[in-house]
Amino acid sequence: MTRYIQLFGLFFLLSIPIAYKFNFIEILKLKTFDSFIVEKNNSGYFSILSINEEDIEREGGYPFSRQRLAEIHNELLEKGAIGVGWVLSFPQPDRFGGDTEFAEALAKSPSVLAMFENDNGDYPETTGTVILGDDVGGILASGVIQNIDPLKQSSSQGIAVARTDADNLVRRLPLLMRTPDGWVPAYGTEVLKILAGADTYVIRTSENGIEEVRVRGLPPVSVDSLGRRWVSYVDTPETNLSEMDVEGKFVFVGFTARGIMPQIAVPNNKLLEPHKIQAALAESILIENSPYIPNWALAAEILIFAVGVILTAVLINAFGISLGISLTGLLFVGTGYLGIALIQRGLLVDVTWTLISEFVIASAAFYLRFREQYKLRLEIKKQFEHYLDPRQVKRLQNNPELLKLGGEKKVATFLFTDVRGFTSMSEQLPAEKVTYIMNKALTAQQKAVQKHGGMVDKYIGDAMMAIFNAPLDLVNHANIAVNCAVDIIQNMSDLTSELEKEGLPAVAIGIGINTGEAVIGNMGSESRFDFTAIGDSVNMASRMESATKERKVDLLIGEATEILCGYRLKELEPIKVKGKAKALKIYTMDILDD
Repeated sequence: MTRYIQLFGLFFLLSIPIAYKFNFIEILKLKTFDSFIVEKNNSGYFSILSINEEDIEREGGYPFSRQRLAEIHNELLEKGAIGVGWVLSFPQPDRFGGDTEFAEALAKSPSVLAMFENDNGDYPETTGTVILGDDVGGILASGVIQNIDPLKQSSSQGIAVARTDADNLVRRLPLLMRTPDGWVPAYGTEVLKILAGADTYVIRTSENGIEEVRVRGLPPVSVDSLGRRWVSYVDTPETNLSEMDVEGKFVFVGFTARGIMPQIAVPNNKLLEPHKIQAALAESILIENSPYIPNWALAAEILIFAVGVILTAVLINAFGISLGISLTGLLFVGTGYLGIALIQRGLLVDVTWTLISEFVIASAAFYLRFREQYKLRLEIKKQFEHYLDPRQVKRLQNNPELLKLGGEKKVATFLFTDVRGFTSMSEQLPAEKVTYIMNKALTAQQKAVQKHGGMVDKYIGDAMMAIFNAPLDLVNHANIAVNCAVDIIQNMSDLTSELEKEGLPAVAIGIGINTGEAVIGNMGSESRFDFTAIGDSVNMASRMESATKERKVDLLIGEATEILCGYRLKELEPIKVKGKAKALKIYTMDILDD
């Protein structure tokens, strides 16, 4: 029970990080997604114009005048561009007076200018939105830097947002952002809206937040509860001012020359400028089955965690260490396969923490099970090492299930001995001599019992009780018990010769053997118990040992043992036993009468 309580406590501790989205769990999850997301192809609708160092050098330096930007815009249209997105912000008038020319160029085609986030509390006009469901979810913008009026009146605007995840990488971008007055589109989203000729967005929500965003004319886009889309950083075609390979494409324009625009960290050790990130967002919106984190992802992760961890503990505890570990290994593989399959199908549901937790639980369950087995083996050794042959003790340690704890009814053969003359010996000899003789006598008996595979159940003063066929099964246990009795008598004869040489008195033995059913197992109190046997057949063996003095023989054997042992025994006159209406048949061996 303690083992299960400990595993439950560990399960509870492991569930806390996933339930409360600890930072390290989020980072681990995101890194896992980065590793297994399938790379997508570009949509073919976009091109990136990156103005590099060579372009700036040819143009005579940075910044470009608005008049020159107008010329570039017109050149792009002449090269076949279907629209131009300047991922740049123009919050101040051009000191060279080129705003009019640039505004006129912007008006010739679908054009989008960038607004960058700023905590100034300034917000642009909201975009028309239709909300299907409650107006919940989304990310609140803190403010933006807007473009000057002539330019924003000639084009559209979108927030070029690049908020980072827990590990400071940009993976998820909102399609729309909240303002106190409504909704404002992200830059990449606005590009698609103007290309589709739409004037509104449709937002579908649930009680958990936003579920999808739709631009009229385009398929719905699945998002997380905050309205974010997972960005697929596809290989969008890139050109420069010299090439302008933009025919049939919407062009995202930005600077890659050093020191002009910031570089933003994205997965796979890449640094991208804002116009490339916004191009990737637009691509991701158009990619079918683009990966996303569904609103039910956390619930699914917790469910997978609970099932996986509980199943791990059950497998280790129900099937033992070897088979349990093998089955747990298959569970690890299955959990990992499930996680990879979901990610590659676009459902970003993480199983990394589940795998780690399964390993932790499996290790803990293995340790606790091993510790329990180790303690059990120590208990078995402690309980039986003095009473069983070492090979039998080893067998019990390797297979504790052979030892059924508690009590069970079982047919066995019981052997009782008693050293004769012990009382007078105790009165005549010093205590140390008595102890010496008694230890020798009991050792001689114990060796014979162990030799024949029996178990010394207990010593009672100068008496001994042994069991054959428990705790380990013995075939022909009645025959084995009789053979053991013969060896005990021989051992005691050898001991007598040894004692006489030392000037000590001889010892004699009385043995009673009986076979029958008894309750055998660990018995006693909760704090102290012993492996023993109780029952009428046990008592009869003890009575037969007591009767050896009266019948003047060393060995008396019960009727059931005589039938099973296979020896031709000498029948003696039955004995009357208190509590038994019928006298008991008893037998001895002729060889012992000599």
